[in-house]
Amino acid sequence: MSSVAQRDQTERVRRIRFFGWGVVAGWAAAVLMVAGWTQAAAPRVLEPGQKPKDSRFGPLKDLNGYFPMQVCKTPEEWQQRAERLRRQVLVAAGLWPMPTKQPPNAVIHGRVDRPEYTVEKVYFESFPGFYVTGNLYRPKNRSGAGAAVLCPHGHWPNGRFYDAGEKQLAEQIKKGEEKYDPCGRFPLQARCVQLARMGCTVFLYDMVGYADSQQLAHRAGFRPEMNTPENWGFFSPQAELHLQSIFGLQTYNSIRALDWLSQLDGVDPKRIGVTGASGGGTQTFILCAADDRPAAAVRAVMVSTAMQGGCTCENANYLRIGAGNIDLAALMAPRPLGLIAANDWTKEMETKGFPELKAHYTMLGVPDRVALWAFLQFPHNYNYVSRSVMYPWMNRWLGLGQKEPIVEAPFEPLSNEQMTVWDGQHPRPQGGAEFERRLLRWWTEDAQRQLLALVPKDAQGLEKFRQIIGGAVDVMIGRRLPAQDQVEVVSLGAEDRQTYRLEKLLLRYKPAQEEVPALLLRPARWQNGRISLVLHPEGKQALFDAQGQPTPIIRDLVLQQAEAVMLVDLFGQGEFTDDGKPLQRQPLVSTGKEPWQAYAGYTYGYNHPLFSKRVHDGLTALAAARQPAIGAQKVRLWALAGAGHWGAALCAQAREALEEARLQTGQFRFRKLNELDHPDFLPGGAKYLDLPGILALAAPLRLIVEDETAADLEVVQAAYQAAGASDRVHIVPTAR
Repeated sequence: MSSVAQRDQTERVRRIRFFGWGVVAGWAAAVLMVAGWTQAAAPRVLEPGQKPKDSRFGPLKDLNGYFPMQVCKTPEEWQQRAERLRRQVLVAAGLWPMPTKQPPNAVIHGRVDRPEYTVEKVYFESFPGFYVTGNLYRPKNRSGAGAAVLCPHGHWPNGRFYDAGEKQLAEQIKKGEEKYDPCGRFPLQARCVQLARMGCTVFLYDMVGYADSQQLAHRAGFRPEMNTPENWGFFSPQAELHLQSIFGLQTYNSIRALDWLSQLDGVDPKRIGVTGASGGGTQTFILCAADDRPAAAVRAVMVSTAMQGGCTCENANYLRIGAGNIDLAALMAPRPLGLIAANDWTKEMETKGFPELKAHYTMLGVPDRVALWAFLQFPHNYNYVSRSVMYPWMNRWLGLGQKEPIVEAPFEPLSNEQMTVWDGQHPRPQGGAEFERRLLRWWTEDAQRQLLALVPKDAQGLEKFRQIIGGAVDVMIGRRLPAQDQVEVVSLGAEDRQTYRLEKLLLRYKPAQEEVPALLLRPARWQNGRISLVLHPEGKQALFDAQGQPTPIIRDLVLQQAEAVMLVDLFGQGEFTDDGKPLQRQPLVSTGKEPWQAYAGYTYGYNHPLFSKRVHDGLTALAAARQPAIGAQKVRLWALAGAGHWGAALCAQAREALEEARLQTGQFRFRKLNELDHPDFLPGGAKYLDLPGILALAAPLRLIVEDETAADLEVVQAAYQAAGASDRVHIVPTAR
């Protein structure tokens, strides 16, 4: 044997003994020899043909599901829930951390003078080179700083330029939906004019791909030419791995619009309201969920326990896992919130959704700050009747001092030429594919600069690292270590096998109705109270040979170390599948045949990725190990090659529950994945310093990371040094 080979083998044995695992030097070969296993020979927990009774076998949840809200019992409980929900919104939007805010370089021009108000054309930069466009209405009958209102418009045809037409207006007037021409023909303008007459500065701004905002398509969907490892576009796997979406872009546009409006002369930043309908209602409640500055809001025909928003601009990965629009709307509390329902998906709000919001505001001591107006005689709208209840709400809560009733009056509408912000002196900015790539490249590089700056140098820096990167990983995984009363251990029999006892267990996570098949190998003389939880990429049966006996690596732990060993099937492995083989693809939700209807947010916005589900099962196993039925006092994690990345996330979420961990990562990196349905696809996985960022969250847990180099795990070493635990991490390259 060469000196290099001897040194490698010596290092392998040394690192194993560092953790007290006195496994023979040939353990790696033993692991690789499991290719000859047969499913029939491996012990099963359930009878052949049976699967765990697990809720995850049900159909995937989608935007048309049912999303009730569970009201918190105390303000303190809500405070914790609200922090988690707000973080979930920001992570989903790709705004955690917030992009580095650039000067808006706002341009205001083309003033149109009316007797009671003025209208101007506005454009400013949100992201570098991307422009938010709209019209600014200013009152003439006001002195000093006053209230303001942001008006996102929703999916009305042509957006800000919407014209209902004479025929539709006549029908609406006949049905009582509208009262006047031109208010009913130009309802978006009517809203802004009336609010300006009431003394508000009003900014009506475009959604992406509408009116003057033509740099990017609203819902382009997946495009093969934009799916590249570098310089990708929206809807691609890389964009999802970095949490970049049209939803996030629009949310950031709203935040930057609020920034700009707050600093505008004549605006009191503490008296800014927001109102929108349909997709504009989504933008309204998302802005108010992500930002605590809006003082009052009215969301029309959007918030409900039913359909959550059908457009790609209303969906994002992680956004509604464990939550729905009622929960997100509740983040407005205790600020005043008005809601309008119609004969659409909001029609049940009086009995489903609003009672919970009313109870929520009552629990917080402000029951008068939430209201619902249900106009079920009308279809989806923001018509005269709906607008007529919004005006007094803004009057009351923005302190406008207007005499009521407030009656919307006719006005002289603006033409498209009077509204458009682009002309010969203000040319339309560049858009298209190359611009889209540049935009996402800037977004990616800016996030990486901020996240690399978080690599900790001391204990304070480590805490900040955990807050930002750990906070994001917590959203992506979606679960921490279960409480003991949430987990149940069910024994399905046991057999004595000479020197150890083999027990068949179902580990139940009761809140989600999940079951994890597990085998516990307990030495005849088990005295040290230690259990090793072993994860294998093909499930527990891969750790038994063709005769149904544990492979050498497991026997050595049980016999030589006198340790108990727990082997589990994670979701999509072993007893979870028909043939015992791990899933090769994640199922995806598709809402139709168009490219945009296969958007990842329609799946991962409502359902945990398979990666996260497998980490959940690991968390269940960790909690179960300490149940009296099993009785572990110390738990060690061993994630073998192909499972090391799951083990890394498990350590990040439950490092306090582990004595030590040994992970074989195989240099796995999320950024190398290029398929939305890959079994390890984890939206956001590449953004937060990829797998090394997750591994760093394990500090100060005693940790061996195999198949990596120190140069690739500098962030891990920095985290351990900041924790004062440099000697508790060992990084071992792949053996030659």
